[in-house]
Amino acid sequence: KEFMGKVAAGTQWRLGGIGVAEWTGVPLGAVLELAGVKRDVPRDILNVLVEGLDSVKVNRPMSLAKAFEDDTLLAYAFNGEAVPPDHGFPLRVIVPGWVGINNVKWVGRIEVRNSVIDVPTTTRTYVLEGPDYPTKVVLRQQTIKSAVALPWGAALAAGRHRVRGFAWSPVGRITRVEVSLDRGTSWHPAALREPNIARAWARWEFDWEARPGAHVILTRATDDKGNSQPASIPWNAQGYGYNVPVPHPVKVT
Repeated sequence: KEFMGKVAAGTQWRLGGIGVAEWTGVPLGAVLELAGVKRDVPRDILNVLVEGLDSVKVNRPMSLAKAFEDDTLLAYAFNGEAVPPDHGFPLRVIVPGWVGINNVKWVGRIEVRNSVIDVPTTTRTYVLEGPDYPTKVVLRQQTIKSAVALPWGAALAAGRHRVRGFAWSPVGRITRVEVSLDRGTSWHPAALREPNIARAWARWEFDWEARPGAHVILTRATDDKGNSQPASIPWNAQGYGYNVPVPHPVKVT
């Protein structure tokens, strides 16, 4: 949110606050079929509500089409072990590619209706609103992003360095990461490392002959659906979805 250029509400997130993990579970669609929900009539309205058992009753609806995607899971394992309590034990829904609020922890109830389910997380919070949004837009999908795996304001010695980082897409595999050392005037390809799994982090690296002075590293990712990080995005009041290449400062001595 801090990079939006104008103050947005809420915690002023910068980089970080994110990780990648292996989730194991049962497809949500298979459970819905057992309950009599028809797979052959997927709908794109938000009518499948997952609710947690926490005291504040966190819930968020998704579309039936999303619920029936093969990798939308009721997850019981996290990196090969039971889901830890802080991550939603014993059961958490995982909705790949959608924003984090959809991954409801401590699942206690699932509701399916024939109509849109309105809850505060789709009407008041987790919506896009601002001068460029005539009406509130419900926040669903994440945005393609990349980051440099160096501390903010890192200090490096002059000489050759292998700079690493990661990139991810909400809809597919990362196919290209580019690096700019001149604030976006020119871009150069970084090398992608394996494994490169759809909707998971793709690691990248490039060799840099660092000269003394103050530098900025920009990175830009592209996925196999043609999505790429934009040069700018419309401001929104909550600061959601920011994925413009972030100027990462580095001092070389």
